[in-house]
Amino acid sequence: MSMMEADFETEGEFIRISAEELERESALRDRFAAFWSTASGDQRAVYDAFISGAPLASDAAVDEVNDAALDACFVRPQQARPGQAILFLHGGGYVLGSARAYRGFVSQIVSRTQIPALVIDYPLAPEATLPAAPDAARFAWEWLVAHGFERIAIVGDSAGGGLTLVTLQGLASKPHGPAPIAGVVFSPWTDLSLSGASMLDPDVADPLIGSDYLRDCAGKYAGRFGVTDPLASPLFGDMKGLPPLLVQVGTDERLLDDSRRFARRAAQAGVPVELQIFEGMHHVFQLDVAHLETSRTALDRAAGFLRNAFERR
Repeated sequence: MSMMEADFETEGEFIRISAEELERESALRDRFAAFWSTASGDQRAVYDAFISGAPLASDAAVDEVNDAALDACFVRPQQARPGQAILFLHGGGYVLGSARAYRGFVSQIVSRTQIPALVIDYPLAPEATLPAAPDAARFAWEWLVAHGFERIAIVGDSAGGGLTLVTLQGLASKPHGPAPIAGVVFSPWTDLSLSGASMLDPDVADPLIGSDYLRDCAGKYAGRFGVTDPLASPLFGDMKGLPPLLVQVGTDERLLDDSRRFARRAAQAGVPVELQIFEGMHHVFQLDVAHLETSRTALDRAAGFLRNAFERR
């Protein structure tokens, strides 16, 4: 066992990947570099094109939500048990991303769990600042409850992972209807103050996001709130009463310590939390389900966690 592996195993489960998979990861990073070096035009459109690379699962369908009060779509399996749903909150640094772009990725989760998912468009910065996004997430939760969904898990990636945890903390402190079944977060952004050691660690080779980008996003999103306010950074929020959590993260990303520190604090507060750290993987590698076996394995694990959570509650 390497020193790095031993270090990570003190925090969570360390998942090694094969030499062949590392080669595929390297080739994928070359594709990332080529895409971003030639990308031009509206930044949000470019980001959506990048995220839309996740394919739509063949056994999932997408329905637009016909409700003037909610910008969202439902990704649903062919058959689903009544009353169960996932609320999915997308990433993009709180300045990018859309429900439409994430349909393919969410369909991969829906296909594996056979649980429908509501994917929402929440207000983006800099046009909207805190508390607009958490308010939108809370409204979406209440919308699901009002429409008969009594067993709900919340899932999110990156900034959407942070928003997931903020939403779960808010529901724990001020419940509305049934308690959340579980939370699953992929590479969550939990600390907008960027105080994690991995943020500047020269040994972390993050091919997708840098600290300067995150600092810019944090300033645009926080508005009149401080970046350490729990509404912005769930790392500094109250962990008591959170449902079972699964946190997945790669070793090659600036937000590595956002995941490690949140999982540690949640566990210390008595929250059932699983932390899975994937060797050599980049930020939200689960999106690359078409290219990496590790992405498919991670989604299989996340789906198993969700299915078990729904069966227990």
